Amino acid sequence: MHDVLDLAARLWPGRLAVRDGSGADTYAELADASRAVAAGLARRGIRAGDRVLLRLPGGRDFARVLYGVMRAGAVVVPVGTTVGEHHLRWMRRDAEPRLVVALGDPARTAEAVGVPATDVVSPAELLAQCGPDTGAPVPGDAVAMLLYTSGSTGMPRAVVCPHDRVRFAAEAIQARLGYNEADVVLSRVPVAFDYGLYQLFLCALSGAQLVLRPDLVDASMLREARTVAATVLPLVPSLAAILLRLARRDTGAPPVRLVTNTGAALSAAHASGLRRIFPDARIVPMYGMTECKRITIAEPDEDLRFPGTVGRPLDGTEVSVVDASGHPVAPGVTGEIVVTGPHVMAGYWRSPEATAGRFHQRAQEGVMLRTGDYGRLDEGGRLYFAGRRDDIFKRRGVRMNTHEIEAVLLDVPEVSAAAVVPPGEDGTLTAYVVSDREATEVLADVASRIEPAKVPDRCVVLPRLPTTANGKVDRDALRALEAVAP
Repeated sequence: MHDVLDLAARLWPGRLAVRDGSGADTYAELADASRAVAAGLARRGIRAGDRVLLRLPGGRDFARVLYGVMRAGAVVVPVGTTVGEHHLRWMRRDAEPRLVVALGDPARTAEAVGVPATDVVSPAELLAQCGPDTGAPVPGDAVAMLLYTSGSTGMPRAVVCPHDRVRFAAEAIQARLGYNEADVVLSRVPVAFDYGLYQLFLCALSGAQLVLRPDLVDASMLREARTVAATVLPLVPSLAAILLRLARRDTGAPPVRLVTNTGAALSAAHASGLRRIFPDARIVPMYGMTECKRITIAEPDEDLRFPGTVGRPLDGTEVSVVDASGHPVAPGVTGEIVVTGPHVMAGYWRSPEATAGRFHQRAQEGVMLRTGDYGRLDEGGRLYFAGRRDDIFKRRGVRMNTHEIEAVLLDVPEVSAAAVVPPGEDGTLTAYVVSDREATEVLADVASRIEPAKVPDRCVVLPRLPTTANGKVDRDALRALEAVAP
């Protein structure tokens, strides 16, 4: 993937590539910095295939080190700076990195990760090295990254991402989204989340400028978008909810032309609110997972004509919906979503049984991925996401999923965020909302909008929904709240 950066440096050497709170790098400067990092890694004995763990916030340092590790033929293992010590140590044991790159006190990092202090280095130390780029060419099938899955339940699992599959995915996404040289992409999405990380690749493919500001406080998001004249906003629903709250008192609109969403479904209420905030923007719902990066992308504003769609498959890939026996179902019938194409990654790191259960080689079509997600296709090949297996349940004889109930909750006035936890052993269906209204008022409004069987038994009003490091609703945290509820 560093070849993509090198091409960008030749095409747009003086164009700004990455900006953060402390400065900016042009594409030429970013490419040079990545070569310095590669030289620094070589002097520390890092070789092709070695894992390098990056515990860095999104910014220029992350971009420099990411491309430098790839240039050296080593494997990038990005982990969020907010990941707890338990998960961090589990990732370290699983990935067995030769080196950890982090900011701050190396002794504290070493203790948190569980490695000797001599195995921790700062980006500045790597960048201080000078010398020719002595790395051998990196083959396309070499592993570029281990990306830990961002699910909101259970322990993370590393997906093996080879260079050629990452590049195919990035180029296919760029062909659909159409970032361009004039774009300024403002991202608060964590770079340890593939959605945030791939913004670097999409910008390098298009010559766009990427502004990485994970340090922004919520109240500054709209102001920063105006300051940098952002034209593209990659969002997840939790960020969309923040923008909607801010817009109540901050009405100045930046020149946003494109809003993308993934990670969870964007409700119709949130989409409508974003169109009010950014009147010139077009909204693009997307659906994907770490195991194949992106599965479908909608046409801009296609949700207005086909509500609930997450779009069609990437060019050169295939999406089908199958029943429990693996046979394709008719359009309109809900089943498991299956993906085939060059973007399907190489399986799970050191987990042959888990890989065999979901990744299947087909003689002609390539690797097929059973996603474990459910949805339906319409006659036009558009996909509609229904949820994961655990999100679909039957109650009072009616089959339903958490997402449809959440969509209704978000249509209730003054509800800015909502999540539903499927019934537990006691059969209670619980909704969690962020709202200025009383829980009883919210439930009464929901009861007027949806079938009786789908109305939650309980509604809990919270100041903010708990989220994972990647901005998704943390279902485990909600279940813990439910367990201690009176």
